[in-house]
Amino acid sequence: MGSRRRVAVVSGVCAAAVAVALGAYSLLGGEGGTSNVAAASDGDAAGAASAGPPTAEEVTATAAAFLRAWQAGDAAAAAALTDDPRAAEAALGGLAGHVSLSGLRLTPGTPAGGEPGRVPFSFAAHVSYDPAQAEDAEESGGSGQSAGAGESGDGAPGGGGSATEPVEWGYDSELTVVRDEASGEPVVAWSPEVLYPGLAEGQAIEAGPLAEEAPIQVLDVNGEELTAEEHPALAGVLSDIRERYAEEAGASAGAELRIVDEDGERVEQLLELEEPAAGEVPTTIDPVLQRAAEQSVAEHGTAAVVAIQPSTGAIRALANAPADGFDTALEGSYAPGSTFKIVTASLLIDRGLASADAPHPCPKTFEFGGWPFHNDDDFEIEGGTFADSFAASCNTAFISQAPELSDSDLGDQARDVFGLGLTWSVGVTSMDGQVPTQHDAQMAASLIGQGGVRMNPLNMASVSATVQHGSFLQPYLVPPDFDGRTLAQAARTLSSSTQSQLRQLMHRTAVSGTAAEAMAGVGGDFGAKTGSAEVDGQERPNAWFTAYRDDLAAAAVVPDSGHGGDNAGPIVADVLTAAP
Repeated sequence: MGSRRRVAVVSGVCAAAVAVALGAYSLLGGEGGTSNVAAASDGDAAGAASAGPPTAEEVTATAAAFLRAWQAGDAAAAAALTDDPRAAEAALGGLAGHVSLSGLRLTPGTPAGGEPGRVPFSFAAHVSYDPAQAEDAEESGGSGQSAGAGESGDGAPGGGGSATEPVEWGYDSELTVVRDEASGEPVVAWSPEVLYPGLAEGQAIEAGPLAEEAPIQVLDVNGEELTAEEHPALAGVLSDIRERYAEEAGASAGAELRIVDEDGERVEQLLELEEPAAGEVPTTIDPVLQRAAEQSVAEHGTAAVVAIQPSTGAIRALANAPADGFDTALEGSYAPGSTFKIVTASLLIDRGLASADAPHPCPKTFEFGGWPFHNDDDFEIEGGTFADSFAASCNTAFISQAPELSDSDLGDQARDVFGLGLTWSVGVTSMDGQVPTQHDAQMAASLIGQGGVRMNPLNMASVSATVQHGSFLQPYLVPPDFDGRTLAQAARTLSSSTQSQLRQLMHRTAVSGTAAEAMAGVGGDFGAKTGSAEVDGQERPNAWFTAYRDDLAAAAVVPDSGHGGDNAGPIVADVLTAAP
């Protein structure tokens, strides 16, 4: 909880008061007994009494009537027995329903001798606090009805929140009965001290959280606590998780009854209603991979990386540099450049427009939609295969197929097979990929990860994970069974033929293509793809790299740095090789 919110002014009026008759006091006369009263005799005696201080009988009767109305939850009737009904009713009726005083008992004592009009009394009740009702009261403007006798007779707070257990609260106070100058009736002299001894003007009694935030531990995959001190790159993510999962974690900030000043600042604790209770939220972070990711991105001014387990979708590591900067890893929105050719290649293979070992054109340039597209340094591959073009990251090999595709084909493939553009439920804030339908040159540019295509390392790590596993499994950081949320599902899996060819293409690229240098020290079953995304007004392209090794996939971006294999590739390789 970033700032304290004022949640209740406890006036003693109970939200679910149990009516307890003041049986010991029979001086009230009739059962009603909550209007202005005077016990003086008729005639001249009454007239004489109204001109001087209240008689002992008037003091006793007025005090008892006031306390009985207060105890019954009738703020208006109690306030009518004071010399300042407006202020008294605002205080006595100020309870908004999220604090419950059950079993309220107000017992008047014997008026003090030598102190005309003063009547001691004792306050006793069981206090509980319901934060759910507090939020409801704030949303409705902070006003509420105090409950009188006969309402919710057990005094339990409603609203369905995590209410505290009732705690006994009691104190001794006093009130003073004076004669009202205008009416001549005996009334209670109103002041905040009637509510609680020593309560000053401008102060109030409220119930609220004992701690600023509920203590929540975020755990790694081994059940050990993740902290921002040990993993600075996770600071923002840990904060997001704590805020999102406070209720599911079973954490409690505790609760207290306290005096606050007119600005809502705590002056004094009156009663602890509940101790803070720590909660736990599990994540899928592997601390070994997380440290490798953090160390690797720290070598760059700005960089981000995400690692995913293809067989489950579990996010094993994520890191940003600077550690306290924007969460590019999960929320970034960049053109992914040639790493997106993995998605395009799957579309071309599915449509029969390309095959890994089949001949495929890679001219120096290809014009589409009125725009000439070039390869890096205007290279060309004569008589090459699609695998040759993919490994060399030939742009025109993909652009040349634009005339055979509709404007929506690429976006449909990205969504229906790779889950990009669906709404992911990662457990924290994420940007889940964008492949808009575009026309002419912009549609062609999208085929090589430019145009309107927008991705981040989370998305591109998921692309490699999908190729490795054969089907899209939505990435997640907090296990879905922790809170019962539903993960996104793609409409189709990769066909066995398309998956096999994509793995062949990515392995070829990692062994003898543009990713070979970065992947030189990686063993096992692996594949990779580089990317260099041009950005208008930026001197150097954004470097991209995505790869998999056995049951781990990762992707990184290093903005404004140069070639993907030289800049982002080492980060991904560091993370992949950190896995056992």
